[in-house]
Order: sequence, then C-alpha cells, then structure tokens
Amino acid sequence: MARTPFIAGNWKMNLNHLEAIGVVQKLAFALPKEYYDKVDVAVIPPFTDLRSVQTLVEGDKLGVTYGAQDVSVHESGAYTGEISSSMLAKLGCTWVVVGHSERRDMHAEDDELVAKKAKAALREGMNPIVCVGEPLEVREAEEHVEYVVSQVKGSLANLTNAELAKTVIAYEPVWAIGTGKVASAADAQEVCAAIRETIAEIADETIAKEMRILYGGSVKAENVAEIVGKPDVDGGLVGGASLDGEAFAKLCALAADAAQNA
Repeated sequence: MARTPFIAGNWKMNLNHLEAIGVVQKLAFALPKEYYDKVDVAVIPPFTDLRSVQTLVEGDKLGVTYGAQDVSVHESGAYTGEISSSMLAKLGCTWVVVGHSERRDMHAEDDELVAKKAKAALREGMNPIVCVGEPLEVREAEEHVEYVVSQVKGSLANLTNAELAKTVIAYEPVWAIGTGKVASAADAQEVCAAIRETIAEIADETIAKEMRILYGGSVKAENVAEIVGKPDVDGGLVGGASLDGEAFAKLCALAADAAQNA
C-alpha cells in the first residue's frame, strides 16, 4: 500500500492567534476538495495559537490536522514554562514535533531527551514527528549518513514497534534550514533511504515500509515536487512557505501530484 504524502507546516515563532485563524481558513479553502484524499496536511503553530486553531478546525470540520512544536517530558508539577502532553492532547493535537534542530541547538536537547519527548507524546495518543539532521561540517566531511542514522537510533530509543508505527521522521539537514540552501532531491533520497533501512533494523520491514519520512529545509513550491517524487521521501516539514495559507495549499497540491506520478 502506497504511503500517503504528508506535508506539515512548522510556523515556528510566527503568527498570533488571530493571524492563525486567517491562515488556516485560507489553507483549508484554497486546497481543492479532491486533494484531501491524496495528501495529509497539518499546521504546527505556536502554543498560544492552538486553542484558536482547534476551535476553527473542529467547528468548521476542516480536513486539516494540527500539532505542537514541542512537549515536556514531565506530566505536571513545578516546571515553569513547560507544556505537558496531556495539555496538548486536550487541545486536540494530532502531532508533536520533537528534536527540531533549533531545539537541539538553542536548548541543548540531546537524543535521549528527544526520545523521552516522543514517548510523552505517544503516551497521550499523539504522533511524534522526530527531527534529525546533520550540520554543515558533518555534510562536508561526508559523514552525514552515519550521523543521521546514529541520531535516529538515539531519538527512537525505547520506543516499541507499536509506537514506531505511529511515528513520523523528518530529515532536516541543519545547513538547509531557513538558509535558502536546499539538499538536492538525490541527497534527500540518500538519507531518507538510510533512515528507512535503519527502521527495518530496529523494528521490522513492515513498519519501515509504512513509516512516513519527510524532508525539511527550505522546502518551497518550486522544489517540493522533485523532492517528494523520490521513492523514500514521503512529504515535507515546511517552514516559511507555510505561513501563507494559499501558497501552502498550492505546495500541498504539488506534493500530492508528485507523489501520485512517482
């Protein structure tokens, strides 16, 4: 069975809750109805937007899902500034991004913590989007495949096969995030194929074949078709190109067409 392409828009620290409503409305109505069976579309807004997005999606019965950009490993207590998985679940989140390179870099998050965050999301019935990717010096040393495989193993540590079956992996080469530089489609395919082989090793062939592996790093309407057309790339974790609802809808449609024609 073919994997349904998945496009998730990571808004990062952009758009307030009022702006969020406008973007999601435009996205939902700009994407033609027939595409909702061809591509899964999600938005990943800041925490402060989630309740507004929930109200809109549930009230208007939109075909868009949504999630959070991070989660605490703690369930409750004296953890100022943290947001628990149960809080996110109450807001109707389907997805939780964990291990984004900006979290790894700016907040010193390591693979062990990322694995615990993935587990926390799964505990409340949400699906983690586990981010991995190499910095420029690793890419230039041609050690990127080994680096990413190590990250995958560490970031999925102690997840059961049933939990892995609910997990999405996003490969985001750090040097391509927000820089305008893009890994070639062949580069993305090389690493995503290695990730799939790793999942087959730590889980089984069935889970590996069914797991969706995304590419992230300056994904735009101009390059998404070539990237998603590769056999082991199942979609994109999109940054800046997801902040305009109509433009993001176009990108999602292009990805769906590319996957169908691959």
